[in-house]
Amino acid sequence: MSVAAQTPGAADAPRPMSREERKVIIASSAGTVFEWYDFYLTIPLAANIAASFVPGDNDTAKFIFVLFSFAAGFAVRPFGALVFGRVGDLIGRKYTFLVTMTIMGLATFLVGLLPGYATIGIAAPIAFIICRLLQGLALGGEYGGAATYVAEHAPQGRRGFYTSWIQITATFGLFLALAVILGLRFSMSTEAFNAWGWRVPFLLSIILLGFSIWIRLQLAESPAFQRMKEEGSQSKAPLTEAFGTWSNARIAIIALLGGTAGQAVVWYAGQFYALIFLTQTLKVDATTTYLILALALLLGTPFFVFFGSLSDKIGRKPVLLAGLLIAALSYFPLFTKIATVANPKLVSATESVKIDITADPATCGSLFDPVGVRVFTAPCDLVRRTLASTSMHYELKPGAAGTPVAVKVNGTDVANPGEKAGAAIVDAAYAAGYPKVGDASILKVQSLGVLFSDSRALTLVGLLFLLVIFVTMVYGPIAALLVELFPTRIRYTGMSLPYHIGNGWFGGFLPPTAFAIVVATGNIFSGLWYPIIIAMMTFIIGLIFLPETKDRDIYKM
Repeated sequence: MSVAAQTPGAADAPRPMSREERKVIIASSAGTVFEWYDFYLTIPLAANIAASFVPGDNDTAKFIFVLFSFAAGFAVRPFGALVFGRVGDLIGRKYTFLVTMTIMGLATFLVGLLPGYATIGIAAPIAFIICRLLQGLALGGEYGGAATYVAEHAPQGRRGFYTSWIQITATFGLFLALAVILGLRFSMSTEAFNAWGWRVPFLLSIILLGFSIWIRLQLAESPAFQRMKEEGSQSKAPLTEAFGTWSNARIAIIALLGGTAGQAVVWYAGQFYALIFLTQTLKVDATTTYLILALALLLGTPFFVFFGSLSDKIGRKPVLLAGLLIAALSYFPLFTKIATVANPKLVSATESVKIDITADPATCGSLFDPVGVRVFTAPCDLVRRTLASTSMHYELKPGAAGTPVAVKVNGTDVANPGEKAGAAIVDAAYAAGYPKVGDASILKVQSLGVLFSDSRALTLVGLLFLLVIFVTMVYGPIAALLVELFPTRIRYTGMSLPYHIGNGWFGGFLPPTAFAIVVATGNIFSGLWYPIIIAMMTFIIGLIFLPETKDRDIYKM
């Protein structure tokens, strides 16, 4: 496609997508889908990863390790954005996201080959974390490149529609990961899957990598970057220009706090926290969860394009802010309904079984541990973490100074609570009415045929579909918005950092942060306060400070 074809006003009226534009979208989206597939395998395979790379029998410690490894990948994403964003503004969009894609594919492939703890000891979890860090760095450079590349090929007035295909990739990458895992689970025994089958999705990434490189090598550089290069107007110091001057730094701060932070928590609450809530809190088995979530994702995916296209008509800001507000107001009733459908006995027990912990406040520390590296030894802390990991509500009451921790279940004392007495407390709660893992009342679906004939399962699909719709509202227009906020010479760098701080830190740390809040409060729903508060903060800041960008001409910026 020529640069001239992309000049302002050349495509103001709607027109069919050209062959070249279709190629750009397919190639960019396909590569990005595979990157997200690679990055998101960790959560669905958390139990298998923990069993292979973490020693011991402490399931809570294993779960915390996986949350930490998941968060580690997100933690380094802004650094990847800085490194590869700068490269993308200096040498071009195309070659930069070829590099990031290669790093991602190789790191994922290596996870499939890594020996377990039983073979190489402590080197196993360390090597796994290193692979996650490489994945995070690569993803930090990938998204900004793909979104910028597609947007710079899009005609004026249709950037929301064009870039929405990139927005599909994250959700479709998760769907693809779930589909591959389910296919393997259905095609082999549980013993075989746990022994070696879980590694296959990681090993498949080498095939996806080869296809992605081939298809992206067919692309030319973006017309906006090519024109800028021919005119010699490239930035010589993208990082300094993007964040070292207040006018551009201010845009980045507004993009973060008034856009991507809230978008990120809605996205992760609707997909990953929902997955963790079902499996870890509600004790729904993995196969049931993956089937239901995969169907909800499949049904919701077209709405990325719908809301991206809608943002071309009514603006990026109204669509984004509406999604933030609706999500924040809906989370408590929706997640409560999800719990009632999936595990009704658990919801009933939270109301009928009263667990009281009485302790000297000085012996009960903060349990905020978003990256899972703290070690807890105080009996008060151990008891609370034990109850939270088994999804049991409790109330913490202040005791007299120096008194030991005391626990009552429906008024009956549980003797000597502490590290080894956690089991006694849990057993007493089970006897009082809390359901155990595998209880017959917990929703269980083992095939698509059963899913479509089970009214509870279909209700749960509908509830998760609503959560996905909120995701599509906030995520569908965000790429076009970010591209339009920054000038061409620093666009890759400028948009990548706020996006990856928002999604890497505000969003990526949602699961472990929400878990820490649940542990600290004793309420399985209290973790929802984190996405609600961040979403409302972003709604208010965005309403006041975020500009509308849909009519901006990015070729004059």
